[in-house]
Amino acid sequence: MTGVYELDKNLKKGDVKMLPIGIQLYSLRELAQKNFPKVLEQVAEMGYKLVEPAGFFNLRPREFKRMIDGLGLGMTSSHSPWCRPGNIGEAMELAEAIGLKRVVCGYGPDDFKDMDAIRRTADATNTMNEILKRNGFELFQHNHDFEFQRLDGRLKYEIYREFCPGVKYEIDCFWSTNLGCENAVEMLKIFAADTILLHMKDGLVKQNVGGDKMVNGILDRKVELLPLGEGTLPIRELIASAPSKVEAVIVELDYCDIDMLTAVKRSYDFMTINHLAAGNR
Repeated sequence: MTGVYELDKNLKKGDVKMLPIGIQLYSLRELAQKNFPKVLEQVAEMGYKLVEPAGFFNLRPREFKRMIDGLGLGMTSSHSPWCRPGNIGEAMELAEAIGLKRVVCGYGPDDFKDMDAIRRTADATNTMNEILKRNGFELFQHNHDFEFQRLDGRLKYEIYREFCPGVKYEIDCFWSTNLGCENAVEMLKIFAADTILLHMKDGLVKQNVGGDKMVNGILDRKVELLPLGEGTLPIRELIASAPSKVEAVIVELDYCDIDMLTAVKRSYDFMTINHLAAGNR
C-alpha cells in the first residue's frame, strides 16, 4: 500500500462500499509530542486505514510518509500544510513531499463576522485556489461552528460559497450544527456537490451562557465531546447521506474527558462494528 489512499476503481455502479475510516492526528497531539512514531503504530494497530496529520512532531515529512507506508496506513488529506495567503509556495512543496495533490485552508471567527469579512475571506480563498489549480493542486476547506451561524437568516457558509464557488469541502459534521442550532444532515445536503471528506466528532452541546472563551488555548464552546456513537450527532443518517464524492470519514476529537487513546479506539469500534466505515480490523 502506498502512503496515499486510493479508492477502488474496479467497483461497478450499484456496488456498496463503506467509506474508509481515518483519524485526524490532532486528536492525539499530546501523545504525539512525546512519541509520534508510537502513536502511528497504535492507530495502525487499532485498525484505522487512514491518518490525517496536523504537524509532524519533529519528524521530517518524508520520514513521516515512509513510516505510514510501512505501517499500512494511507493518507488522502492533511492539515499540514495549512494554506493561507503568503505561504502558498511552501504549502505546495510540503504537500508534494508527503505525496498529496490536495491542500487545506480554514479560517477563524473574525473572518466570517459580517458580510465584508466574508467577502474578504472569499477573495483570499479565490486567489489561493487559482494559484493552486495552476500548479495541479486541489484546495479544500475545513469548517468550525461559526461558519454555520446565520447572517440575515442565511448561512454564512452558503454566502461564502457563492463568492468562491470553486472550493471543495471537508465538512465537520458536528460543528456544522452550530452548537445544536442546525440539522447536521441538512447541512451536509446543502454542501453535497462540493464535499469530498467528512470529519466526525460526537458530543453533547451545552448552553453557552457566557459567550466563547479560551481555555488552555482552545476555544471553549461549552461542548462535551465524546467517542463516536456516545453523543447526539446522527452519525448513521450522516453516513447514509454521504455525498458520492466523499472519499473518507475521519475521526477528530479536539479533546475528551476520557483517555484519548481509549476514545479514538471506541470511535473506531463504533464505526466499524456498525458497518458505518471500513477499517483494517
